Amino acid sequence: MTIYFYVPRDEWGWMSNFSPHGVDLDGAWWPTVEHYFQAAKFVATDPAYAAAIQRVRKPKDAARMGRDRGHPLRPDWESVKEDVMRRAVRCKLETHPELREKMLATGDEEIVEASPSDYYWGAGQDGSGQNRLGHILMEARAALRAEPPKAPPPPEQRKKKRG
Repeated sequence: MTIYFYVPRDEWGWMSNFSPHGVDLDGAWWPTVEHYFQAAKFVATDPAYAAAIQRVRKPKDAARMGRDRGHPLRPDWESVKEDVMRRAVRCKLETHPELREKMLATGDEEIVEASPSDYYWGAGQDGSGQNRLGHILMEARAALRAEPPKAPPPPEQRKKKRG
């Protein structure tokens, strides 16, 4: 059975970059993987804008800001974006033990981001998309199986809010 995810409130929504599972990366707390990923586009070219993305309340606002081409993308973005995503997804699964367990419980099922509009990260409207996020999640699952669980941060750190 293929696992389709997209909306964070649905059964498999915890796989979404919009799910409310923060990560501590690059010395900062990010409310969602989406916040981190979108801000990573600008860390070298517009650090103030990257910080503004980190502070927005909703992941959809972080996504909208990340698509704003009024701010210059880091020049290597196309070559590093999948590694940025891999790192953030792995951090999310390692930070939240309940997500690690849910991911391992998916067995060997195919994972597909059912985005109707994203043909790179998702499957797209007609299923012909590259589903890169699904592949990265499956890679993370394989890596988690191969390693013992890391000690997660203390619960108070996992629930950290912006100051």
